[in-house]
Amino acid sequence: MEDFLKREYSLVKPYRGLGFASSSQWDLMGTAMVTPDYVRLTPDLQSRQGAVWSRIPLLLRDWELRVHFKIHGQGKKNLNGDGLAIWVTRDRMQNGPVFGNMNQFSGLGIFVDTYPNTEKSHDRTFPYISVMLGNGSLTYDHDLDGRVTDLGGCAAMVRNSAHDSFLLARYSKTQLTLMVDVDGKQEWRECADVSGLHLPRGYFLGASSVTGDLSDNHDIISMKLYELTVTRTPQEEEEEEVIVPRVDNVFQYQVKVEEEGMSGLQFFFTLLFSILGLGVLAVVGMIVYGRWKENKRKRFY
Repeated sequence: MEDFLKREYSLVKPYRGLGFASSSQWDLMGTAMVTPDYVRLTPDLQSRQGAVWSRIPLLLRDWELRVHFKIHGQGKKNLNGDGLAIWVTRDRMQNGPVFGNMNQFSGLGIFVDTYPNTEKSHDRTFPYISVMLGNGSLTYDHDLDGRVTDLGGCAAMVRNSAHDSFLLARYSKTQLTLMVDVDGKQEWRECADVSGLHLPRGYFLGASSVTGDLSDNHDIISMKLYELTVTRTPQEEEEEEVIVPRVDNVFQYQVKVEEEGMSGLQFFFTLLFSILGLGVLAVVGMIVYGRWKENKRKRFY
């Protein structure tokens, strides 16, 4: 399989005229700003939101996207947030709660999540990279870190790393493969593999980020899009055009998220206070009964 860099879909240095010149193929939004070395989506400040979006719809059938990014800041572990997202979606330049983009999106979202919002996070280590395919009605649940709708993912130590952070998304023949290179070994490690994924053509590439009470610098250094040369059978060539994103047998990827239960300590205190409460009620009941019995006896004299 050969690949060819498609500059019209790529964001690389130097970022001349990015977001301002009519000849630029990318737009900036929100707090996003351009420097000679990176595009900063959000600075390490609270309540910031920024994005960069391609102006040209992606019409390629088979492609590979390689993203070079950096997440860093002053906050201690688990006191930073919230992460960034890479998009291939129908709508562009939309503000929203999903890492700076709209919820109920239509298309592909790859999330680099640096902060665990749910207390029950023992099943995964953060930062965590996950993938989701939205059909325009699915909702990303921020409080559950997207567990209900993600199609796979992996832990990746990308925050304040001494090494460069790279992410690769390859889409070909309804197969999406997600890989990472975050250990400084210049080797790709598989992160997620989704078969039967149908993504319409004509969607837009983008990257976004948001900070809330917690923050970080979220930088995009490059986004390189490659066209893949793939051999298809006559039957594969006649596949119907995809209109709405979908995943075949999506239930095999879904994870059942249990409701948060009480911890052992919470159960102990609940039981303790229940016993004390019953004890108080018993004492009060005895006092009331004693007075009632005494008053009843006095009425006979």
